[in-house]
Amino acid sequence: MRCVIAHFPFELTRSGVLEAMKGVKPEQVTGESVTIGRRTYPVKQVGQVITRQDRRDFSVGEVLRAMTRLGFTCRGLSRTADPARALEAALIG
Repeated sequence: MRCVIAHFPFELTRSGVLEAMKGVKPEQVTGESVTIGRRTYPVKQVGQVITRQDRRDFSVGEVLRAMTRLGFTCRGLSRTADPARALEAALIG
């Protein structure tokens, strides 16, 4: 599948992503994530590995769209993931 991440074209395949992430230890997930195989990775970590670009050069959305199109399970931030929003919801609710 052809996609553009950080203004650069990439030809990504599901098997290519699986191979690239093989042996990569997942960092702690604090935001959006992608499940690849049995492991869950932060989206920025996956983007860095598959594109070999600095994490500041691409957005989470670009990588999430590509991983979703390839059939990987992606998770976004929940509203209660932000402690300030959780407190606000508790006080209002």
